[in-house]
Amino acid sequence: MIIRASAIWVSDMAFSSDIAFTPTVKAIQSRKGSRAAYARQEASGSWQTEITPDFAAFITAQTSVFLATANADGQPYIQHRGGPAGFLHVPDPHTIAFADFAGYRQFITSGNLADNPKAYLFLIDYARRQRVKIWGSARVVEDAALVADLMPEGYRARADQAILFTVEAWDANCPQHIPQRFDAADVERALSERDARITALQAELAGLRSGQARPG
Repeated sequence: MIIRASAIWVSDMAFSSDIAFTPTVKAIQSRKGSRAAYARQEASGSWQTEITPDFAAFITAQTSVFLATANADGQPYIQHRGGPAGFLHVPDPHTIAFADFAGYRQFITSGNLADNPKAYLFLIDYARRQRVKIWGSARVVEDAALVADLMPEGYRARADQAILFTVEAWDANCPQHIPQRFDAADVERALSERDARITALQAELAGLRSGQARPG
């Protein structure tokens, strides 16, 4: 599935991409020769600010996500979160939600979000060589009913809080420099299908040879 971002204007910004393209960033783009291309992109349409149906399907198919936050002093932190496909939920076109599975209980992300709600999600699909960047804000919700709704069925994990991410803008990158990798489960499934097909063909060949060997 190929995800493409399209144009939508964001409130208090001239363009939705201004969430990342600050004046300083634009000055560097100008100095290094890429500003004109991005200016044309802004004129024809900047980044998407709502989760489209195709993008929602991409999100819910992922088994891994990186969540970036920063504390009150601006110190960044990136946390990986993973789970079975479907552990990321899209309850509406502006929200991504997931149960925050218990780990080493450092609570760095929780602390950062308490001081600074700005957050960023990075999703990468190695098999299809696609990455998507999502800017927004996030909050921790300690609600047992919500956590229960977000927990993947049958998944052996524990969570006592959820994270709700509000999408402000997103952009899909090109596949350049993304190594192509496949999940072990996908490879195992493909090999099992191959082996089953080989077994069926061998049985069919044996039957044909047996028929040819019979006297007329």
